[in-house]
Amino acid sequence: MSVKKSALEKLSDKELEKYIAEGNKFVPEANIYAYEILKHRGRSFNELETKRILCLIEEYSKINEIDIHQNHKKAAALIYSSAGFGVLNIFLDSDTLNSSFGIVVGVITLSIIIAIGYLVDKGNDWIKYVLLVLMILGIISLPIILMNLILNPLVGVVNITQTILQIYALVLLFKIPKSNK
Repeated sequence: MSVKKSALEKLSDKELEKYIAEGNKFVPEANIYAYEILKHRGRSFNELETKRILCLIEEYSKINEIDIHQNHKKAAALIYSSAGFGVLNIFLDSDTLNSSFGIVVGVITLSIIIAIGYLVDKGNDWIKYVLLVLMILGIISLPIILMNLILNPLVGVVNITQTILQIYALVLLFKIPKSNK
C-alpha cells in the first residue's frame, strides 16, 4: 500500500505522533514520512526514537529492493553486445549509411535493442515475452540474413552473431525460476 507524503503533511503534529509511535499499525512508508515531516517542523527526537525510525527506514529499503537474477544481468550483457554488433553492422553495410531511411531504421532498431537490454538489466520479467515476439518476427528476415551472408559475408556473419546472442539471452531469461521475480 502506498501513502502520499502530501496527505500526511496536512496532519497535525499530534496526529503524526501516532504514526511514529512504537507498535503502530501504519505502513513503514507512512512512519518514515511522518518522521521526516515532524523533523522538518522542528520536533527533536531522542536517540532511541531516532534509532528505531532509522531501523524502520532500513527495513523498508530492504523490502523494496528488487532481487535481480544473475541471468538478467547475463542476458542484458548479451543484448548490449548484440547492439554493439548492430553499430558495427551499420558501418559495414554501405547501403545503410547512404540513405536517410537506412540511418533512421538503424537508429530505431538499435534504440529498441538497447531499451530491451536496459529493461532486462533492471529485472523486468515481462520483457522476455516482447523479445520472444520480436525474435519470431525476426525469423521472417532469415532469407535476408542468408542473402547478406552470400553478398556481403562480413555483414552476414555479424547478423548471425547478433541472432545467436539474442537467442542465448532469450534462453537465459526463460531459465529464470519463477521464485526469483
